[in-house]
Amino acid sequence: MMMYLISVILASIFIIPFAIKTLSPYLWLDILYLKDLLRILVTFVSRRRRRPFFFVLDRFLEQTAAHPDKSFIVFENEHFSYSHTDRRSNKTANALLSQPGYKAGDTVALFMGNEPAFMFTWLALAKLGSPVALLNHNIRTKSLLHCFNCCKATVLIAASELKAAVEDVLPTLTEQGVTVLLMTKHCDTPGIESFSDKVDDASDSPLPRSLRSHITFKSPAVYIYTSGTTGLPKAAVVNQNRLLTALAVLASNGVTSSDVIYLNLPLYHTAGFIIGFIGSIETGSTIILKRKFSASQFWDDCRKHSVTVVQYIGEVMRYLCSTPKRENDKDHKVKLAIGNGIRAEVWKEFLNRFGNIEVREFYASTEGNVGFVNYVGKIGAIGRVNFFHQKLFPFTLIKYDTERDEPIRDDNGLCVEAPKGETGLLVSKITDIAPFVGYAQNEEQTERKKLRNVLKKGDLYFNSGDLMRINNDNFIYFQDRVGDTFRWKGENVATNEVSDILTISDGLKEANVYGVQVPGHEGRIGMAAVTMKEGAQFDGSRIFNHVVSYLPSYARPRFIRIQNAVEVTGTFKQMKVKLVEESFDPGRIQDPLYILDNEEKSYIPLTAQVYSSIISGNIKL
Repeated sequence: MMMYLISVILASIFIIPFAIKTLSPYLWLDILYLKDLLRILVTFVSRRRRRPFFFVLDRFLEQTAAHPDKSFIVFENEHFSYSHTDRRSNKTANALLSQPGYKAGDTVALFMGNEPAFMFTWLALAKLGSPVALLNHNIRTKSLLHCFNCCKATVLIAASELKAAVEDVLPTLTEQGVTVLLMTKHCDTPGIESFSDKVDDASDSPLPRSLRSHITFKSPAVYIYTSGTTGLPKAAVVNQNRLLTALAVLASNGVTSSDVIYLNLPLYHTAGFIIGFIGSIETGSTIILKRKFSASQFWDDCRKHSVTVVQYIGEVMRYLCSTPKRENDKDHKVKLAIGNGIRAEVWKEFLNRFGNIEVREFYASTEGNVGFVNYVGKIGAIGRVNFFHQKLFPFTLIKYDTERDEPIRDDNGLCVEAPKGETGLLVSKITDIAPFVGYAQNEEQTERKKLRNVLKKGDLYFNSGDLMRINNDNFIYFQDRVGDTFRWKGENVATNEVSDILTISDGLKEANVYGVQVPGHEGRIGMAAVTMKEGAQFDGSRIFNHVVSYLPSYARPRFIRIQNAVEVTGTFKQMKVKLVEESFDPGRIQDPLYILDNEEKSYIPLTAQVYSSIISGNIKL
């Protein structure tokens, strides 16, 4: 009998793990993820209880004290240690305090590309208790003024190479009494002051904590701009609490102080700023900073600097896979790629070509209150859902009518949950743990992202604007965006913003802007269905000059379709579904079609031959 029991126990020891792996193959990974989640929560709660208040800046100061001589930023063969970064940010802060148009706590707009001065300046402003608006350095004129004004900034700090863009809006800034500082040692433009020389001459003495004593966890830390579905970009408010939470983004994915991070995504974006910059402050890692992404230099940079962690958006991975193959493709030290937007086929190709790199696909939005991480490595999925995650951050997928552009509701006026396996709109309950702060100076747009009476009367959810699908194994997959925003070249494009720009041009009466898919390209490229004013003729050169003057390259409609009238729904919403389906195929469309041609500096007729070349991949967009 005893031998029988021993045999049963031994058999169980071997069989149970096998049975668990067979019936629940992801259980162990789920447990490890929950363990990491709990560790993050414990660290976060511990920091929230510290007095005086503990913010991201304090974590940077801890890292500087722990390893002052370690390289924090490597940029174009220059190395900047943690202590150098600390001192330079002190000099920047002290120089700013000497400006008569600034006082500690004022909101400052940062108009710069990827360079160490961006990071030094942000840290300086954090030491002064100032919220920072991170302006996209591609925007100009109307968009630039809008983004500057909607966060109530009183100071603009710009990179020297953006002087012309600043001069374009200088009369308005001067009229508003804005202090304009240019990161150069000499500037002869009246109304713009040189600032680099002042920083060089300033003291590097530490700033007293009293300058930021007014800050609470609800205070705005940064404004990051996201596309505005009814016009110009919206400034999403990232408060100190949210930024403190974001510290864990790299550490939760196994990144440590020994890792080297390759940061080539824009610092004005959530991915570059929060994941690359803020995430590295938590881990104490070294950042290899690039001005911009370059597919041809990517792997050479990784080898040169012994990079171990890279960031991506979907387009980045595709660009890397599109480069000519080399014998040393797998000769590197990269072990982790973290980002979002990679397609399944590109994911597979990336792993096959560049080796066994762990890809951590995630889902999140700048202003959203829910996120997912694909900690299992399931190709194609943006994350995995589980009971504990759903209890902390309650979310659901609801049925959505894409033609009417609204959620489907039952007879009681409540939304209808989408069953597993079906596509639905992701909505997340707004709670104290998962708040939605909204947009600066834009109550209307903040309200539009809120959805009421979802599962019961009186409840309140955040509308992500994204269509998702959850399969029977609890993996969640991104399906599409809804409404008036699409993504191209890694940038969100607000269709109504582009429509507004088009309709202020001579000749165009109405413009219905939407995104269309192009084989071999990530995201959707811009297209506009337009109507002409009475008696006006379409002038391709004039429209080209107009969109180039007002819109960054990624937002310019690549295709224009001339219609007699813009179709609308019964509630006067522009109809896009049929237009998106017909795309830019001259074989399906009888209306005149045009394509933007940068060499001709005009919109020229889109022929069947050009269309075929685009579809076959001979013409890249």
